Amino acid sequence: MLKFLAEAMFPKAFTCDICGIETFGSNLCPDCAKTVELNDKITCPLCGRRVLHDGVCIECRDLPPLFDKAVSALVYNGGTQKLIAKFKNGSEYLKEYFADLICEKLKGFEPIDYILYVPMTAKAEAKRGYNQSKLLAESVSARTSTPVAYGVIVKSKETPAQKTLNRAERTDNLNSCFTVNDRKLLKGKSILLTDDVLTTGATADAMTKKLKTAGAAKVFFATVASVEYKQKP
Repeated sequence: MLKFLAEAMFPKAFTCDICGIETFGSNLCPDCAKTVELNDKITCPLCGRRVLHDGVCIECRDLPPLFDKAVSALVYNGGTQKLIAKFKNGSEYLKEYFADLICEKLKGFEPIDYILYVPMTAKAEAKRGYNQSKLLAESVSARTSTPVAYGVIVKSKETPAQKTLNRAERTDNLNSCFTVNDRKLLKGKSILLTDDVLTTGATADAMTKKLKTAGAAKVFFATVASVEYKQKP
């Protein structure tokens, strides 16, 4: 009771993860919190990105994704972009904040057998020091008691940066770079893939193709954030 009263009267001090000023009871100061948008409005039922109108977005309608469904916790703009950049560049601790947000999106989700993550090549992971998608998978696993399946799918070759490419170019870029190592584990299973950002969905599709060809029954994709789809139907 004393601990509860102390926490209520004297909230724990934090440093804002965006601007760095001291704040209380939250990892974001009030001003920076306004720049981080929850993806809680209208979303495409397939890719999970924020859209302007109800229903499947034009991209998913024209070229349905190979994964069964994607969800994302935040809209990739403003403060969210800064947070994810920090997460990729040394601020590993943000995995806990992001995992809490992802797990909110997974409430009521159908049962998942294993969590997988978007892999990096050994060289790329060594350069960064960690794989942020793997950290997310482990933090989500700790909250959901769904096991992480390590090494089931690997990235066997480096690819050019995706951010400057369109969807077709991203698909070509990712062709044949993923390899499945454990078909037996995947057979008939429902898989959840984790990553930091969903843009066009090309990475998710490339991995889904490999996983379903290897026997996975369903593949879902969960990310911290996704790019808003602004085109009108």
